[in-house]
Amino acid sequence: MRTARAAVFPAPDRPVELRDLPLPDLAAGEALLAVECSEVCGTDVHLHHGLLAGVPYPLIPGHVTAGRLAQIRGELRDVDGVPLREGDAVTFLDVHRTCHRCWYCLVAKASTRCPERKVYGITYGAADGLCGGWASHLHLKAGTRVIRLGGTSARDFLVAGCSLPTALHALDRARIGIGDIVLVLGTGPVGLAAAALARAAGAATVLAIGGPAARLPAAHGMGVDAVLDFTALPPAERAAWVRERSGGRGADVVIEATGAPDAVVQAMRCARDAGRVVVVGQYTDHGGAEFNPHLDLNKKHLEVLGCWGSDYSHFHRAVQVAGHARLGAPWRALPVREFALADVAAALDLVARGEVVKALVRP
Repeated sequence: MRTARAAVFPAPDRPVELRDLPLPDLAAGEALLAVECSEVCGTDVHLHHGLLAGVPYPLIPGHVTAGRLAQIRGELRDVDGVPLREGDAVTFLDVHRTCHRCWYCLVAKASTRCPERKVYGITYGAADGLCGGWASHLHLKAGTRVIRLGGTSARDFLVAGCSLPTALHALDRARIGIGDIVLVLGTGPVGLAAAALARAAGAATVLAIGGPAARLPAAHGMGVDAVLDFTALPPAERAAWVRERSGGRGADVVIEATGAPDAVVQAMRCARDAGRVVVVGQYTDHGGAEFNPHLDLNKKHLEVLGCWGSDYSHFHRAVQVAGHARLGAPWRALPVREFALADVAAALDLVARGEVVKALVRP
């Protein structure tokens, strides 16, 4: 029997296991991807500790992945209707089975809230087959939206990884105008991506507050004009730091990308009156935060928007950004560490402690 080697989370807070799993028998419209590169992101850390609901352990992590099509059964086409061929370098939308017939898909136009959606490496478990990127091969099920990499490599796309489509969605929500002052809270991959996109969208000033200290130098390469270590000042003084750099008013747009509940309150207090706040970092439930509805929200006449996940359009544009000579340049300059399957436990630890800017898995 032909097999693939995969790294598996057997259960929350259990050591990572290497397992040999059978390669799938492909149905029509399916493909086998030879994985070149996957990523280790904050979601994988949360999955390892059992912090997301509805996860079917044992699990093969790695929800954003790229490689080459090793085998295709039947016909597989890209969004332009062009047939994909064995050997093509591709990535794919990690969200699968969005129904496009429910109320959320058709009326609310919010496909990320479709109750039918499944996600490779998160809500597909090992019992569903090779459905995560921390493996030598991945089973692309029928209906998966496959995207040709074109002018970029698997590695260059994965340096941006899931943070780029997530940040693109946040930028859509933020509606940044030319000349705006933008503050990004968080200097992890999503925050750094949001900063680079804010600069590309025409922001005149991009500020960032984040940590740990080892991550902060990367912010300047992503287009940030001034960066503050969040441990250097208490929250009230961080807001004053922002006002000093924004004409005394606060930022026109604040993008929260930290995952810390209190950062949402900080975002509201750092925004100017009649400004906008986009909350993209609260993917995992870390609890609540207390704020004053009168002073922090209503009197400030704020627009506060949540941002959950991403859809095909964000992945499609992420590939275009990553491969663009100018737009993709900030990501190509980021410090990256690569790990073999046998070393993913070390990668998870480094990502959890914020000691790497970007970690990639090379099966």
